[in-house]
Amino acid sequence: MSSPFPIAPGTIRLVGAGPGDPDLLTLRAAKLIMQARLIVHDGLVDPRILAMAPAHARLVDVSKRRSRHSMPQEAINALLVTEALAGRDVLRLKGGDPFIFGRGGEEAAAARAAGVPVEIVPGISAAIGAGAAAQIPLTHRDAASIVSFVAGQCKGLSDQNWSGLAGPERTLVIYMGLANAEAIAEKLIADGLAPETPLAVIENASRPSMRVLRGPLAGLAAMVQKHRVQSPALILIGAVTALDDVSAAQEIGNLMLEGAA
Repeated sequence: MSSPFPIAPGTIRLVGAGPGDPDLLTLRAAKLIMQARLIVHDGLVDPRILAMAPAHARLVDVSKRRSRHSMPQEAINALLVTEALAGRDVLRLKGGDPFIFGRGGEEAAAARAAGVPVEIVPGISAAIGAGAAAQIPLTHRDAASIVSFVAGQCKGLSDQNWSGLAGPERTLVIYMGLANAEAIAEKLIADGLAPETPLAVIENASRPSMRVLRGPLAGLAAMVQKHRVQSPALILIGAVTALDDVSAAQEIGNLMLEGAA
């Protein structure tokens, strides 16, 4: 016999897991993970963070990987809402921050449309965490006063307008750019960026297996292929990636100005 009282919906919590290291979780995120009964997580969440969940917690992997079939975003939205409408609290765990290339905005909108309470728990973004782990400042008064984040795997990459996102006094951070590394380099050089513009590729930021690879923009694709770089990885482009001292920053900035002229 069904209950005469309607079931109160659970709460969907969109939680940022940070760049990888469990020590970089916010206190709020760590508390929620250790109390969770249902966690819907991405593939970029470090296994050590998932291990913090109670033994009885149900973990649902909805990761998007190029090598296997993945759950469409609409299906993920429906899963979150269905579980919440059944009265269950849902912890939606995402690498980095849920509102930076994490589709957190879409999931929050789906929750609100269904009348489900939603909470956002920010995390250290992948870009900020990777830069800090590699000791690369995203801004520097002698090298960069502007930072831009772009997605490198969107459809119609060649048609996108990246004008002004990279160059002197700027740092460009590219998420999900490994598969399109060659096209990204060609696009930026065609738009006027010097082929020798320095960059860094940061793989597994803040984790024990972290690697930081450096080189010129023209060699990006060859670097990714030679070192078999795997996701999660970010591409940082700009003078800050080659900073050792102030004089180096000024010299690199001058070279980039000459290349853009």
